[in-house]
Amino acid sequence: MTYIENVLSQLKERNPGEKEFHQAATEILLTLEPVLARHPEYESAALLERFVEPERAILFRVPWTDDSGKVHVNRGYRVQFNSAIGPYKGGLRFHPSVNLSVIKFLGLEQILKNSLTGLPIGGAKGGSDFDPKGKSDHEVMVFCQSFMTELYRHIGADTDVPAGDIGVGAREIGFLYGQYKRICDESTGVLTGRGLSYGGSLIRKEATGYGLIYITEEAMRLRGDSLNGKTVVISGSGNVAIYACEKAQQLGAKVVAMYDSDGCIYDEKGISLEVVRRIKEQERGRIREYADRVPGSVYKPGCKNIWDIPCDVALPCATQNEIDAEDAKKLIAHGVKYVAEGANMPSTLEAIDEFKRAGVVFLPAKAANAGGVATSALEMAQASGRMFWTAEKVDSKLKEIMINIYHNIDRAASEYGYAGDYVMGANIAGFEKVADAMFAQGIV
Repeated sequence: MTYIENVLSQLKERNPGEKEFHQAATEILLTLEPVLARHPEYESAALLERFVEPERAILFRVPWTDDSGKVHVNRGYRVQFNSAIGPYKGGLRFHPSVNLSVIKFLGLEQILKNSLTGLPIGGAKGGSDFDPKGKSDHEVMVFCQSFMTELYRHIGADTDVPAGDIGVGAREIGFLYGQYKRICDESTGVLTGRGLSYGGSLIRKEATGYGLIYITEEAMRLRGDSLNGKTVVISGSGNVAIYACEKAQQLGAKVVAMYDSDGCIYDEKGISLEVVRRIKEQERGRIREYADRVPGSVYKPGCKNIWDIPCDVALPCATQNEIDAEDAKKLIAHGVKYVAEGANMPSTLEAIDEFKRAGVVFLPAKAANAGGVATSALEMAQASGRMFWTAEKVDSKLKEIMINIYHNIDRAASEYGYAGDYVMGANIAGFEKVADAMFAQGIV
């Protein structure tokens, strides 16, 4: 049994039933064999064993009272995975699917994603199985205050800086920050994604979607191609999907489909983003309403339908494992040339293999959706210096970071003999920096 196989075997034995965590660890570790061949000292230092084991995993109860006076208890999580290159950084997810396995997979991915940005931030993730959907603003506030009443003792501007994720937007960040400030009596950059009136950054809301398009466009440019005139399918209809759609349209692409958890819309003429934003951002409605407002568009219940739609570029921006091998085969059969992941681990391992075999340019999440955390780090920099940068400055830095990520993963893939394999490139480029820092700091 090889070193990597042994580490994976131990991981699965020590973390039974955590399928998402197993999947993420398998996808990452199996690509690192070339690095370990160059650095046999990593095995004697048990570096991989330390890399896949969180430095700290916090589980806590979150009691709260709804508007009718009924008491509920949810679970809260914060997994502080790796701080070798900087303070822990990673979002909070509020969704019924949240469990320890999901948070650990996200935290493990976050280590490499944050490393790829080139910024000094470590990896973490957190959240709760609380569902903000259908809750009043008051109920969300009460829950967030209870959640932060425990979390505050584990975070800090130079220790751990959470941000938003699925189910945690500007409203939730505001409530969380307000409770932290109330308990700790300090105004500090302890959360990112804050409102502009209290220390937030311009372009933060748009960052993941914009960054996804910037890295995709760079990959296309170096192949003598561009988004101009291309047909694009985007899954999801949250921040990532909306702003990926916006930037893609600005670059001349025709986005023809989007979805939410109920089903997908198809608009052959091109999605009217103004309508989507009104429904999802202002009215907090469902995507099916688009078909009632835009003549000629079609709504189909169920999310899987979206991968039946022919496109040049597919941008999965919803959630993990939304593209399986069969979906990948459909996309390939319909002519997809580029797949860039806006969500975290939206493609199964089998789907990724299908894309590779077909010669599809595949940009994995830890590289392609790093724009959000990169801009969060830029928000941290502004907070530390008590500065406020223009939208142009933040956007320029974001674009530079995403272009650099593409070139770094391309270089790493080529250097180790896997040219064009950006899963290998992203894992290797991200891991090398973290491994070097861990090794330099001794057995800690």
